[in-house]
Amino acid sequence: MKILRRRRTKIVATLGPASSNAEMLQQLFQAGADVFRLNFSHGSHEDHGRNIDLIRDLEARTKHPIGILADV
Repeated sequence: MKILRRRRTKIVATLGPASSNAEMLQQLFQAGADVFRLNFSHGSHEDHGRNIDLIRDLEARTKHPIGILADV
């Protein structure tokens, strides 16, 4: 999949229980999300680790850099 993005602003999508699966991440990315925000005030370290793995897997499949914003 080739996605061409030439904008200076970034779209940030916050991950939560409803959006923490590979299918939803793919949809958010295709809708324009450049960065995924993880709120470390909620969830466990294991949950965040799984989300990071899902994001990096999506990044490898799309061959497009995806940012991770760790909100502490």
